[in-house]
Amino acid sequence: MSLPGLGVSWIKAKVDTGARTSALHAFDLEEFERDGEVWVRYSVHPWQDSDEDAVDCESRVLDRREVRSSSGHAEERYVVQLDVSLCKHVVDAEVTLSKRDEMGFRMLVGREALCQGFLVDPSRSYLGGRPKVSVRRRNRGR
Repeated sequence: MSLPGLGVSWIKAKVDTGARTSALHAFDLEEFERDGEVWVRYSVHPWQDSDEDAVDCESRVLDRREVRSSSGHAEERYVVQLDVSLCKHVVDAEVTLSKRDEMGFRMLVGREALCQGFLVDPSRSYLGGRPKVSVRRRNRGR
């Protein structure tokens, strides 16, 4: 999938029907004000297990929400609105920003994004097509 509005052309994501809101691995979060509104400046590492090709981003903050993980841990996160491109279909999605360094996927795609025209088949993977071998290798740090 990709995040065209942020300039992230490829990022490994997992569909998570148990999550209402999508989540993106972000770091170096810094809140600031622009034209009387709250914004957040952050960086994204699109590649797994790598800090190469970090993308610097800025988004208007929609909300701050307490999010509870599957392990029961709660944390307050920024919520931003992003264009999410999945299977060549772009949807507008609320995305929480959190540190996901230890997770297997840089992004989780939640129900609110999926209900905009997607049907989940849990028995299948890569229905939008597998990325090129060079992209897969790069994502594995090779």
